[in-house]
Amino acid sequence: MSTNYGTKRVVVGAHYGVRDWLVQRATAVLMALFTVVIVAQCLTSGEMNYVKWAGIFAPQWMRVLTFVMIGSILWHAWVGVRDVLMDYVKAFAARIVLQVAAIVWLVGCAGWALQVLWRF
Repeated sequence: MSTNYGTKRVVVGAHYGVRDWLVQRATAVLMALFTVVIVAQCLTSGEMNYVKWAGIFAPQWMRVLTFVMIGSILWHAWVGVRDVLMDYVKAFAARIVLQVAAIVWLVGCAGWALQVLWRF
């Protein structure tokens, strides 16, 4: 004899939550490490000014590292926003509209970051 508790659950995929949890933690660690690197560079050798700030981001490797970091921030934000919308916006159409708006905003932020880092 089997017992049925509530409605039948729909599983969206194996370990879906674990992957998102790992992405959130990994991107948070990357953001923390990048912050330590930037703070260390800002605290070394004298007063902070525009020339020093621009000098931090002048090398190509730092621009690439910064864009990778921005990508991590955007991925971190997407996972968080998507999970909040999935949890709290029950109407499918409203949730999809909000998710598309979030994607458009995040892609726009990535484009803006490219423009700032490489002055297109």
